[in-house]
Amino acid sequence: MAKEKFNIIQSTCIPIAIDNCNTDLIIPARYLASTTRDPKFFGEAFMHDLRFDPEGKPVESFVMNHPDFNEVPHKGVHEIIVGGQNWGSGSSREHAAWAIAGYGVRVVISSSFADIHRNNLLNCFVLPVIVSKTFQQELFDSIEQNPRMEVKVDVPNQTVTNMTTGKSEHFEINSYKKYCLMNAYDDIDFLLANKDKIEQFELSR
Repeated sequence: MAKEKFNIIQSTCIPIAIDNCNTDLIIPARYLASTTRDPKFFGEAFMHDLRFDPEGKPVESFVMNHPDFNEVPHKGVHEIIVGGQNWGSGSSREHAAWAIAGYGVRVVISSSFADIHRNNLLNCFVLPVIVSKTFQQELFDSIEQNPRMEVKVDVPNQTVTNMTTGKSEHFEINSYKKYCLMNAYDDIDFLLANKDKIEQFELSR
């Protein structure tokens, strides 16, 4: 997974309006047997069985194959997913978070997340943002009207803004995870950054 500092992310979005989108849809079970940690491998598996038919041909009716949304995410383009309710339900497989991160997504917005999947996303440097159902639907409506509309996620101030309507909502995030995202730290990086303090504490005991 890419470690990149979080500050303000402003991007177009991929709308995946599937309620109860479970981890088996996010990444099919057959990919779990792989021993690789290559982000590209898991990114290509993201939503694979909805994106492609059994012969490997793109399913034209699926949103990620629509010309407005089939670009691989990069800086400022499709770094945000707006998902349906209860995103990441089902099994607790960490691979689902690997797939989202490997595809290039940095933020997933939904009105609710499965708890384990939400934590897995944070550990993979993907920010899960919980908004009201009303705001979630407004985002879907704005994207439908203009697929190139942008959403701004301000991590320091914990706000998400629909740049078309100007409406914003505040979102919650654990203060430790917020600090880690803003400094591109995983748990080990955090400990290493505080190595001197830890050693001083040990000496004082």
